Amino acid sequence: DNMELVQAQKQLTESLIRVLATTIDAKSPHTGRHCERVPDLALRLAQAASDATDGPLKHFAFRSEREWEEFRIGAWLHDCGKVTTPEYVIDKATRLETIHNRIHEVRMRFEVLHRDLEIERLEAQAAGTWSSARQAAHDAALAQLQSDFAFVARCNVEDGMLPADAVTRLAQVGAQRWTRRFDDRLGLSVAELETRAAEPAPALPCSEPLLADRPWHVVPRAPGEQPDPAFGFRMDVPEHLYNRGELYNLSVRSGTLTAEERYKINEHMVHTVMMLERMPFPKHLKRVPEYAGTHHERMDGRGYPRQLGPEQLSVPSRIMAVADIFEALTAADRPYKAPKPLSQALAVMQRMAGTHIDVDIYNLFLSARVYLDYARAHLGPEQIDVDDPTPFLAPVPHA
Repeated sequence: DNMELVQAQKQLTESLIRVLATTIDAKSPHTGRHCERVPDLALRLAQAASDATDGPLKHFAFRSEREWEEFRIGAWLHDCGKVTTPEYVIDKATRLETIHNRIHEVRMRFEVLHRDLEIERLEAQAAGTWSSARQAAHDAALAQLQSDFAFVARCNVEDGMLPADAVTRLAQVGAQRWTRRFDDRLGLSVAELETRAAEPAPALPCSEPLLADRPWHVVPRAPGEQPDPAFGFRMDVPEHLYNRGELYNLSVRSGTLTAEERYKINEHMVHTVMMLERMPFPKHLKRVPEYAGTHHERMDGRGYPRQLGPEQLSVPSRIMAVADIFEALTAADRPYKAPKPLSQALAVMQRMAGTHIDVDIYNLFLSARVYLDYARAHLGPEQIDVDDPTPFLAPVPHA
């Protein structure tokens, strides 16, 4: 009876953990089944490491079901801190996106400028002062507006590195003026009005820049909103909670996230560690917080949230890092990137080996064909373009 009770409690605990992981995945349709796929991949790789009879991992093994249980629970809980992360930050697919994609607001300002030019033409024609020279200038101005908006729109969705000259052009385009004739404080919530209280409302009509970083775009960080130093976190905390400035966001050099949003996403590891290290795990599960809370640490000591060095990262922790990165690179349900085929994902990881991830575990991931078994289970057939992983093996420094 006691054994049955223990087994029932164990099953209940694991079920609750999976419910939490499933809930986190359900928060965002765009992170799909990340919390489910990472444990699957991590367990496959851990099994390959435990089965190794030679090489640098020959002495590693989970030697009991309890050790497997500990790792399995850690893998399922690896992103439990994401329950605190706003979905719109995780899902941010364009630079101007907050709760909605603000490119629609920007486009309407271009429409206003276009309409103003048309009104100017019609008024001049009615007054008999229109000329072929003015028509040519008019056509050129309309074409420039179309070009400028197309440029801003491209910057909004650019998924590569934004060139330095693009940032300069954004400032030039944004400096153009448009005329606002309606009160932009009508229909605002109390909280929104409070953000604008320090700046007097201008008399209407008023001239405004086409793109701007306004004081109310900055959301201050509350004084107590800092990671608890007792946990040993080593992360640079941005001054502000968010900065939603239009030029500031459009000028993000790589990806869609600002420094503030990147920190907000990375902060999920802070919450993961704090949540799990405060839990009274039984002795045989005492390493769950370690396994769940170290997959963003790096072999060169530049990871987060604690900037741990290789001597502080166990083999299971290193396995978790490889699993998390590979899943993220190949996932087909992220709005901000296309899923990479195996050839591209492995090329990226090959470059990361030794700095971000452990070389030996990465090479085992390839040589034991864990990557292929996982791909056949979770990737689309069009992504599976690597059968021989040899070209993607990473050089071993100590070999």
